[in-house]
Formats: sequence, C-alpha cells, structure tokens
Amino acid sequence: MRPGFGGSGVPVGIDVQVESIDSISEVNMDFTMTLYLRHYWKDERLSFPSRTNQSRTFDSRLVKKIWVPDVFFVHSKRSFIHDATMENIMLRVYPDGNILYSVRVTVTALCSMDFSRFPLDTQNCSLELESYAYNENDLMLYWKNGNDSLRTDEIFLSQFFIDNFQASNGLAFYSSTGWYNRLFINFILRRHIFFFMLQTYFPTMLMVVLSWVSFWIDRRAVPARVSLGITTVLTMSTIITGVSSSMPQVSYVKAVDIYLWVSFLFVFLSVIEYAAVNYCTTLEEMRKLKGGKLPSGYDASQAMAFDGCFHDNDIELTPFPRMPVGLGSAPRSPLSPLAPLTPLTSLSPDPDPDPVQRLEGGTRLRRQRSVRENVDHIVSNSYLIDSYSRLAFPLSYLLFNIIYWSLYS
Repeated sequence: MRPGFGGSGVPVGIDVQVESIDSISEVNMDFTMTLYLRHYWKDERLSFPSRTNQSRTFDSRLVKKIWVPDVFFVHSKRSFIHDATMENIMLRVYPDGNILYSVRVTVTALCSMDFSRFPLDTQNCSLELESYAYNENDLMLYWKNGNDSLRTDEIFLSQFFIDNFQASNGLAFYSSTGWYNRLFINFILRRHIFFFMLQTYFPTMLMVVLSWVSFWIDRRAVPARVSLGITTVLTMSTIITGVSSSMPQVSYVKAVDIYLWVSFLFVFLSVIEYAAVNYCTTLEEMRKLKGGKLPSGYDASQAMAFDGCFHDNDIELTPFPRMPVGLGSAPRSPLSPLAPLTPLTSLSPDPDPDPVQRLEGGTRLRRQRSVRENVDHIVSNSYLIDSYSRLAFPLSYLLFNIIYWSLYS
C-alpha cells in the first residue's frame, strides 16, 4: 500500500535525463527515446537507524517487495526497461525514509506531426508521464527541480536539429476516475534541409532545366524532342513516387508536393509546347504546299535544320504593297499646307497586309494586329513558339522559385 494510506496524497518528485533520441518516423508519426527516469518520495516505513547517515542501494529484487509509483507514458506505443546484464533498476534508501528509484527505459511514443511545410517544417513533440492508478488525491507528481529537472546529453540527429527541451506540467481528466497529475517533456525538432535539397530539389530543378533543351532542338527533329520530353516526364514521376512512399498518406498538400507538381507541370508543358509547334509546322507546310510555294516532292522529314529556327530563305515573305505615285507628290492646297495623307489601309488591296508598311517618301505607318491575325501569324511562323518559350519558361520557373522559397524558408 502507498505511504500515508487514507491521508493526503504522496508527493512524488520526478527528474529525467534524456540519453538519446534513437529514431523519428514520419510514416508512423512517432519517436523513440532512451532516458533515465528518477522518482523521489518518502516512505517512513523504510527508514532505519544509521550512525553515518549513509544510504543503502538495492537492485530490482527489492523493488518487487515494496510500494513504488506506477508512472507510465501516455500515448506510448512500446516501452521496455533495459535488462543487460541485469535489469537497469536502482533503489536507494536513506535513513530518514527518503527514496530514490531510478530506471533506464526506452519508449516509443506518438508525436502528432504537421507536414504542411515539409521538408521546411518544425515539429513539436512531447513525452507525457502520469500515474496509472492513483489520481491527484493519492499521488501528486511534480518536477523535483522545476525546469532543471530535465537534463539532456549532447544529442545529434541525422535529419533534425533539436532546438529546445522544456519541462511542464498539467492535469488530465478521466470521466470515470477523476483528475490526474501529468508531466510533459516538450522538445522542438527542426528538420535539416540539405538532405532534401540533394535528394529531391536539385534533381527536380535539373529535370525542369533539361526539358527546356528541346526548345533549342529543331522543330522537325521529332524523335529527339519527343524522347527528351517523355524521359523528363517519367523521371519526374519517379521522383514524386519516391517522395510519396516515404511519407504518411495525409489528406492535405505538403510544401514538397507543391514544388514537385509545379515542376512536373513545367516539364509537361514543355511536351505540350512541342505538340503545338509540330501541329503549327504541319499547318504551315500544308498551306505552302497548297499554295504552290513548296515543290510537290517536298519531304519535311528530310528538311532537317540544326540551329532550331528557319532562315530567311525558308520563309515566304510577302512584299510591301506600293503606294500610288501621285499620292506622295500631290500638290498641297494653299489654304492647307499640311494636308493629311489618305490612310494606307483604304488604298491597300491586300486583305492581310503587314502591320509595318513604308511609303515611297519614307513615311512609316503601323496598324494594330487583331487577336486572330496574331494567332495566324504565329501559326504561319511556328518557330516563334520556340523562341518565346526559351524566355517564358525560365522566367516563369524563376519567379515560382522566388515565391516558393520566400514563403516556406
């Protein structure tokens, strides 16, 4: 029976020395810790006379014959007391009845982790201690020396920095048994980012940059551009699958998911870009073939260029329409020394004139293209899609990286 049975609760002081944090599992959302758990209380039934006031130390065999606090770990999955070469239990009794009871224990406990910022995250974990049978009326748990009751050895983890260890206490209520004292060992884990930079971020960046190489490959080199696009898409899929397999199946989006899927989108769009270029090139060549601008024996598969663009002799340029001779030399009215010129569009019989046209006297007139004309211009000059993509894709990806790292770092 507990000391002072029927009276006030037994004060039991606790101090903990953390020996190591053995592992932290994101998949199982738990951590494994080895620690020395020491209990301090007074049981006058074990007092003894001593002239030298020296304590007596016993092993686990005496522990089974006396009352000891029944402290357990809340939310623990597994725990055990080390038993090599004997059970790691020590009982020290002082002449006045004060008792020190120490055990070396390894415990695996739950840590509810939030992965919304993974792998740029910090995790708050805690190990909770509580009496199993005795509520606060029978046993009062407290930290023996306040915050100094929690001590740690120098701990190094492969994936985390340990920012802070802190001791705290509180109460836990159970509807059937009442209130219980509860002690907390709180610690903050900050993840190393360098491992994920090497394993995830750098390979992803390289795959996105590699997908841009196709913009410099000739648009008629179908096997080269298609194989490059498919290879980068499959590699990105492999990276995403590898990251997902090492993570718990959470129902929210993680920071690494955002980066990987946006990068995958850039790689996918580079493949779609070539599909658009190839389609526009086919339309352009069909138009030229129907208009008689290409020889009947023209074979696009043999017309390979290796600089990624058309030369001037590849493009059929329509000459500027000439203005009537009388328009530039017409005499001005004496009442109107600066008579306005007749608009060029009203004099040009060309249904789709070039937006920049030059008069004989050197006057340059410009008109705004409509959206349809711009689309037709790009379709007729499909190499422009590659030219624009060489600038648009890198700038867009750079902007995404600036926003991403400013939000999560």
